[in-house]
Amino acid sequence: MAVPLSYYLALSVVLFALGAIGVLIRRNILIILMCIEMMLNAVNIAFIGFANAFQAIDGQMFVFFVMTVAAAEVAVGLALVVAIFRNRATVYVDDLNILKW
Repeated sequence: MAVPLSYYLALSVVLFALGAIGVLIRRNILIILMCIEMMLNAVNIAFIGFANAFQAIDGQMFVFFVMTVAAAEVAVGLALVVAIFRNRATVYVDDLNILKW
């Protein structure tokens, strides 16, 4: 019994929408990074769904690339968060005005 492509895409759309809402609404930079990760995982689910539906390995290869980019994003993002927290003692986006003159 195979899972239909529409189930993969529905789950992917819901996860991506929740991630996008989280990025737009939340002000904690750590939660924003987690929402970006959720959006990347939603794209991975869509890739896997299409790879399964079309019996192609291309979607699974793209998932590995997206996971690599996500791991690099987490490493760089958390390093920036730690550096900002050390300087400003806050992780809220509203309190950070580093680029202002």
